[in-house]
Amino acid sequence: MLDYSPLPWTKDLLPEDHQYLTFLKKVFRHELRKNWFKRISTAILESKEIIDEVFGENQETIYKTSDGCLRSHSTVGILRAYLEHNLSEEIQPVYYYFMDQYFNVDDNGKYSEMERFGGEIIGENDPILDAILIYIIYSILNKIWLEDTFKIRVNSIWVEKEKIKYREELISFYENKKHLLCEDSLALLEKDPMLLLLSQEEDEQILAYQAPAMTSKFLKKDSKAHYLKFKEYLDLLEIPYTEDHTLVWRFSYNTHTIWDFKHTTSNELIALWARHNSLSSALWTPKEIPATGFFANPYVIINMLKDKNTKLKNKDCIDLYFVQLGDEAKKVVLPISLQAREAWINTVVSLGTPSMREQMLKANRSWSKYVVMVWLMEARNGIFQVRNIEAWTQEEVKKEEIIPYIIEKIGADTLDFYCPAKDLVTDDTPKKTAE
Repeated sequence: MLDYSPLPWTKDLLPEDHQYLTFLKKVFRHELRKNWFKRISTAILESKEIIDEVFGENQETIYKTSDGCLRSHSTVGILRAYLEHNLSEEIQPVYYYFMDQYFNVDDNGKYSEMERFGGEIIGENDPILDAILIYIIYSILNKIWLEDTFKIRVNSIWVEKEKIKYREELISFYENKKHLLCEDSLALLEKDPMLLLLSQEEDEQILAYQAPAMTSKFLKKDSKAHYLKFKEYLDLLEIPYTEDHTLVWRFSYNTHTIWDFKHTTSNELIALWARHNSLSSALWTPKEIPATGFFANPYVIINMLKDKNTKLKNKDCIDLYFVQLGDEAKKVVLPISLQAREAWINTVVSLGTPSMREQMLKANRSWSKYVVMVWLMEARNGIFQVRNIEAWTQEEVKKEEIIPYIIEKIGADTLDFYCPAKDLVTDDTPKKTAE
């Protein structure tokens, strides 16, 4: 038997999933746009040369193809586009948001396909920008009734010269504790001891919290001032957070502040990122380009909404459902149904079902408000049978009065108004003047 399931690292999104996903897109887009962010989408394939320069030997999470590397990290593609299109000539900093699919390889070597929403700010090193990004996520989660379901952690991973001394301290700390480390962690101790702080092994997590914190004595004057200002802005915005020195990231281009949002009970990652000022150096820029950003996992947020039994209003409810019998009736119904849609009435026509009984069953199952029934006689005399499904009443209405009749019944304020032309302008479009 043919297997219809999607590949293990992919997933199907059914209409119910898209309802939540579309809702979250609208929420994120609204919050980001009102904070000056503009949408950007980068190429789905990045060149191997770019990936080699940025990640070097640390490409375990990159999904490679014969033509390039599938988009895996938003920061890389957006900064490459920034350089390619000379976006440094715009007023700095520049604000971009993205809503795209990304592809990755997890720690178990399995491919994964992810939907990510996020933002990037390029061209300014001010810690207030990092605080603003956190505020945007914090505000979104609170506005969609998810307050008290998440926790925020912050830390500083600062610049490379400070990381060198910190790594030496960590090696010294773990020296007499190697017997407590698994084989993979022993390899990390040689490669980058900071990554031991990310261990998911229970014993190693206990050690990680006992390890020295970078913020305690390794930060120099500028780095310490940056971190203190960052926390001051969070306090000013009344954002609750905890400092966690085990919060680090695996890429060397990440600098200064790092933060994440996690589910309070499941500990699932909701949003994450860090400042990445050093990324531009990996792309051979003459001088460092400051940048910060974040990504959020919409599927985790969707599950959080569902766990709280939070439903979405159904905006696809059907106001008018046409059922018809015979080709002559079909020819009468088709133009009227199109006119109803042009009048912003949510309208469905039952097509391809010859049985009137089956058509009525479909109408009832669709929860439509009104059903217009057109048989041969109705098609010829122009008087239709209109049934109110909720009240289970029925009236005769003339063909030319159907649309105003339905609008009166459902209310003009419920119509699905949208006119694409209102979003278009030309050089000849009259400009509004102040009254």
